[in-house]
Amino acid sequence: MNGEIYALPSQSVREVMRYRDYTPVPGAPPMLPGILNQRGTIVPIVNLYPLLGLESPPVTRATRLVIMAHNDVDLALLLEAVLDLTTIVITTIEPIPVALDPVRARFLRGVVQHDEQVIALIDLDELIATLRNLE
Repeated sequence: MNGEIYALPSQSVREVMRYRDYTPVPGAPPMLPGILNQRGTIVPIVNLYPLLGLESPPVTRATRLVIMAHNDVDLALLLEAVLDLTTIVITTIEPIPVALDPVRARFLRGVVQHDEQVIALIDLDELIATLRNLE
């Protein structure tokens, strides 16, 4: 996202799909731009960029919707791309750097070094708690 690499817990990922139009929700905050009918289930679209203090990129051919199910909550993350499925050993997770913007750090569990890149791990529990507080 915006040149940074983020990871999601694979056990919560149900499907990765190409971007498709969704139903906008009038008056919704920028991080909840709409809903998607996914096989008869209404799933909220979550735009992580405003939550992380990042500018939302334009939709391209690489844009993906990642359908997630975490603690009985279904959601679809709107992401500029999905790179790979990678195994992360829990003992390699490092604390969030102190210098990281607190707005962004709030939604991270930690960071790992992988293939000479720093990957930030999204904290789905914090993300969902924040989204619930928006209601």
